[in-house]
Amino acid sequence: MDRRDFLKNSATAAIAGAAMAIPGVDALASGNAGPADKTPADGIAYRLKYNKDGKIKILQFTDTHYIEGDERSERALRNVIQMLDTEKPDFVIHTGDIVFGKPAEASARHILQPLVDRKIPFAVAMGNHDSDYDLTRTEMFKVLRSIPGNVNTIDDDGISGCSNDIITLSGKNGVDRIFYLFDSGNRDEIAGVKGWSYVKQDQIAWYKKHSRKFTEANGGKPVPALAFFHIPVPEYKEAIRDTSRVMMGNIGEEPGAPKFNSGLYLAMREMGDVQGIVTGHDHNSDYVMLWQKFFLIYGRFSGCDTVYNDLKPNGARVFEFTEGDEGFRTWVRLYGGKVEQDLYLYPEMKNLTSPRP
Repeated sequence: MDRRDFLKNSATAAIAGAAMAIPGVDALASGNAGPADKTPADGIAYRLKYNKDGKIKILQFTDTHYIEGDERSERALRNVIQMLDTEKPDFVIHTGDIVFGKPAEASARHILQPLVDRKIPFAVAMGNHDSDYDLTRTEMFKVLRSIPGNVNTIDDDGISGCSNDIITLSGKNGVDRIFYLFDSGNRDEIAGVKGWSYVKQDQIAWYKKHSRKFTEANGGKPVPALAFFHIPVPEYKEAIRDTSRVMMGNIGEEPGAPKFNSGLYLAMREMGDVQGIVTGHDHNSDYVMLWQKFFLIYGRFSGCDTVYNDLKPNGARVFEFTEGDEGFRTWVRLYGGKVEQDLYLYPEMKNLTSPRP
């Protein structure tokens, strides 16, 4: 059985029952109003600032695949709690596949409740499975936005998807880093060819429009950026076959990329601001790859036993940024406390063992 077929069959076999009572998780949030149903005029969903030490920490969860009432989901919830309490991030980005069965709303609220309890702001880039169950993609996005602490906005550009957003990070001299979030969709069929979906042309145009504005406001110099979304671009597949690439971490499966290339990677290279792409989707990979002077990064599987997973224990990827520094630090925190892949990544890096300049 193919791993992706296993995903579908596992969801069908979900165990019905009451929500688990796990220490550290309060009752599900209810009746909380979300942000206003409009996008800010400048298109920025949320503005982050450095702390008094000139640093900020962002934690990435991915593929929690939570099912409310299913005992196999316990491992994901415990992981989320431990990662938050160990790393104490300033902000969280979840790169999708939050849930993996019905009831989707209760599942999403429960697995994200630890963020609410700790008052940690967060954003989501939706995954393919987030709209596979009893809620449409739009309905699920509305639920996510209603959870206290969520900063996603309703896009006013009329573009594809539900979770295309911009997060900025500012220091004393204004915006010095940008995080682009994209909805990479679910599945598509084009000319009879079925496969994973991808970031569409109108989303790419949206990104280029805002990228251009940030560059112009920065005196013509691109502002360093990272892009977060769920399904990896086809270049991940090309890169792993290129003997010139360098990599650190686990590569446990073929990248589950779309069969068609919409040109997102090329657009980012042309704009010159995005330094790397951060995805999820493929549970058995968590590597950082340096390819064509660009970083192709996987998060660490944060989920449970409702889906296939050979990377044990689960965990999360962490990013740390320092004011005025075009580079950044990233590492993987494993459940239980161990740290792997502690790397400092910076422009013009030639290999992943280079010291901090």
